[in-house]
Amino acid sequence: MGEPDSALQKRGDCRAEAMQVDTFGGRVHVEWDTDSSATPVGQLAFFAEFLKDAGVFDDWVGDCPLSYSSPNAPTNRDILGTWMLSVLAGHRRYAHITALRGDGVSPQVLGMRRIVSEDALRRALGRIDEETGTTWMRRHLMRSIAPALSEPWILDADTTIKPLYGRQEGAEIGYNPKKPGRPSHAYHSYWVGNLRLVLDVEVSGGKEHTGSHALPGLSRLLDELPPEHRPFLARGDCGFGNDTVLREMEVREQRYLFKLKQSKNVRLLLLRQFQRHDWVDAGQGWEAVEEEIKLAGWEITRRVVILRRPFKKELALARQKGRQVEMLFPDHAGTVCYEYAVLVTDCPVDTAAIAQLYRDRADSENGFDELKNQWGWGGYTTQDIARCRLTARMVALAYNWWSWYNRMARPDARLEAVTSRPLLLAAVGRMVTHSGQSRLYLTPMHAAGRVIAAMISTIRAGLRHVKHIAEQLPSRDRWELLVRYIVDRILASAQAVRRNQPALPAPAAG
Repeated sequence: MGEPDSALQKRGDCRAEAMQVDTFGGRVHVEWDTDSSATPVGQLAFFAEFLKDAGVFDDWVGDCPLSYSSPNAPTNRDILGTWMLSVLAGHRRYAHITALRGDGVSPQVLGMRRIVSEDALRRALGRIDEETGTTWMRRHLMRSIAPALSEPWILDADTTIKPLYGRQEGAEIGYNPKKPGRPSHAYHSYWVGNLRLVLDVEVSGGKEHTGSHALPGLSRLLDELPPEHRPFLARGDCGFGNDTVLREMEVREQRYLFKLKQSKNVRLLLLRQFQRHDWVDAGQGWEAVEEEIKLAGWEITRRVVILRRPFKKELALARQKGRQVEMLFPDHAGTVCYEYAVLVTDCPVDTAAIAQLYRDRADSENGFDELKNQWGWGGYTTQDIARCRLTARMVALAYNWWSWYNRMARPDARLEAVTSRPLLLAAVGRMVTHSGQSRLYLTPMHAAGRVIAAMISTIRAGLRHVKHIAEQLPSRDRWELLVRYIVDRILASAQAVRRNQPALPAPAAG
């Protein structure tokens, strides 16, 4: 049973009294300061300046298809600002929003009136029509990355399985490597691979986990891109290495690089190739040969690149024999054990470059992992799948904005949230307002205080440069100019590295 209001008020009054607290460091005088505005994310002010100068946050809020008739209802800015603050904090559940409601600074720097409750946010998202909300979020996701697509880039496609533990719509039992038999959602995601940015994400039922189920979204993205912004390469794992996906890529004249499943005919191909003597060095201990193959159901013959690499460590193989487990220890003196991959591609580069291009996909895998484990991707679950789809795209949008902000500070490095949030977001902030002017006092908690100061200075110098050029431009043009500024700095910092990697041709002109 809850306490009556009078009891709660009395307890609150007691909290406000001064206390003498005995600690290991001696007696400490403690008081509750209930009148000051404070925040644990004081550096949000700098990120808010970035969003304001870029114009993207205001445009996103102004474009939101949410409307209220009641004068007491929260504003769209309150709703969306609360949503973004929760995502930036790394929350995974609507209930975690309660931890934000004591923040007296963050709403002000985002132009909000207040932080709304978890129930208010959940209800607000339920009021957005799914089709309209999808169009809204897709438009702003594409806008967040479009200015960077004039440079050669790779489109990475991937499907991630999200186990579910409730009665959510679309919770179906399908392929689930970590929780076999557990109902799940499938997250089909599409990335700008070399920048680790999200183009789009689609949430479907757990049975729709294959590349063929992701194909409509992939095809739509390719069809919507203007010719000068089309990717140099579409890349994915064995879920996409099937004839249905390949034919769709070929119809669109889109180059591709996918991994083939270990089917019977693929294994027969391997048996024929392992006796060859023309294996070439493909880097990092891998060897490669090239071949052509026409699998069952394929209408045409396609190019494949076979990669193999011997296991370097001692192996122990286990197999079930009745109730006993039999252990086999291969004799390396007479046996070589390989790991291998078979890649299908129409990319006109040599085998070593193909091998490197596929290995580079691991960087996008790191991005998928970051979104799942550090950004709450797959969280904020509700019984209806429509809000799950909406929140997945919201997480992706906040992630893209934050990624650009980070690359502005460190064009030479890609900092994950576990590193960037303590560096560029966390700081005790206390707001003091006097004579209509607000002053924010920051106390960083990170040991690398000088590094933080230098990164913030780099960001603000870039903003001043862009603002000077784009002072009279509309918000859309300012964002494009800002992204181009960041991309140019990334390219300049990576110039030495790019010399040692396979060059990507420029996008084909329309």
